[in-house]
Amino acid sequence: MTVTPLGIDPATVFIGGTWCATLSGETLDLSNPSDGSILCQIARGNADDVDRAVAAAEGAMQGDWGRMPAFERGRILARIGALVVENAEELATLEALDVGKPLTQARADVTALARYMEFYAGAADKVHGATIPYLDGYTVYTLRQPHGVTGHIVPWNYPMQIIGRSVGAALAMGNAAVLKPAEEACLTALAFAELGRRAGLPDGALNVVTGLGAEAGAALASHPGVHHISFTGSVSVGKLIQQAAGQNVVPVTLELGGKSPQLVFDDADLDAALPFLVNAGIQNAGQTCSASSRILVQRGVYDRVVAAMAERYGTLRAGPALSDLNVGPLVSIRQQQIVTEFLEQGRDLTIAARGQIIPDAPEGGAYVAPTLFADVPPDHPLAQDEIFGPVQVIIPFKDEAEALAIANGTNYGLVASVWSSDGARQMRLAKALRAGQVFLNNYGAGGGVELPFGGLGLSGHGREKGFEALYGFSTLKTVAALHG
Repeated sequence: MTVTPLGIDPATVFIGGTWCATLSGETLDLSNPSDGSILCQIARGNADDVDRAVAAAEGAMQGDWGRMPAFERGRILARIGALVVENAEELATLEALDVGKPLTQARADVTALARYMEFYAGAADKVHGATIPYLDGYTVYTLRQPHGVTGHIVPWNYPMQIIGRSVGAALAMGNAAVLKPAEEACLTALAFAELGRRAGLPDGALNVVTGLGAEAGAALASHPGVHHISFTGSVSVGKLIQQAAGQNVVPVTLELGGKSPQLVFDDADLDAALPFLVNAGIQNAGQTCSASSRILVQRGVYDRVVAAMAERYGTLRAGPALSDLNVGPLVSIRQQQIVTEFLEQGRDLTIAARGQIIPDAPEGGAYVAPTLFADVPPDHPLAQDEIFGPVQVIIPFKDEAEALAIANGTNYGLVASVWSSDGARQMRLAKALRAGQVFLNNYGAGGGVELPFGGLGLSGHGREKGFEALYGFSTLKTVAALHG
């Protein structure tokens, strides 16, 4: 199979508004996680190509893009959003083939990308400064201005969504972006660049360099011409990104994952909770930074919740992405091995239920059966470490205090959820939970492009989505005029 996203040669990079070969001419194979076959070859960009991309972005900031009024930037983003909708099925198929996620989930990602473009199109001219009362004879005001060239290192699990919330916000604020997608899944990043070209983005406003993280990604993170870095990915790589950017004293937004809990109390509406308890853990085969991999359940309803989740797990089926089952393959054989090693650590735990890999799933696919563990000690590695696979653990608790201690008892702090009909408890826990987002009697709020997103501790720092992302992709300038 040879895949050409929107007719583009995937073995090219997008620099200065042009599809071109890398300077080295080297390529990488891109694998299909559903069967192990080669989808196509992509360009293996390196530091020289990143230099070209940063130079093109700098040129855009000095040219038409840097002088463009905010409302005109918004109009271009709106056109990109419309083109996303127009090409929705091809984009969804590319994402499914590339990442391994079921088509239904890939289509939801297309919808989210379009929504990000629509949101930031409308928000582009609505980031305002302020006037500040000061001494007599002064007028003081603030301006929000773009950083300049921004670098975006995007992971393989949700390419379209993370491009939307990161690159979309940066462009809305008037920055020129250099995007380095993950080498495991980059087809929709290439397609997004082509849609930007068709929508009228000036040359250099958006540049895409594919390649290895240790080569192109490292070059982008350490480049002295980049003024802000946005990275989503693993903790270990995030630390390297921050260290590299720190050499240039450049601000960094890091979203590094989590071990997100859902707290289920005796007074919860279990019928309402059940779909969220399971789906938030298995979506995209559990390869989600905000996946709910820990389910904390009060003892009064513990057996009922375990039985209900086990029943649901018994119906789950994993298979090829285009079969559109509950769970697709993991993104790679390497990720499959990582998750399998975690499952080995749980061999002495109670397995409450397992889904199944369909019998005719291709042997070369990176499949793992969805697995549910019960009665898991809070300090067990499966309850502490991010697995990034279709694995959930259920942990019992006695009362609110114990639930809070367990929920806050990891090094992560990304998302949490509380299921209870007690309004006072909801408010107490919303404040006390160590998480960047807390959901009350729901989980995820349907994606919520308007809702600021980010974490604490090993989950990173900075915020994406909503207006907070626009503030992060801008710098605040204070102007004090003495006029007497």
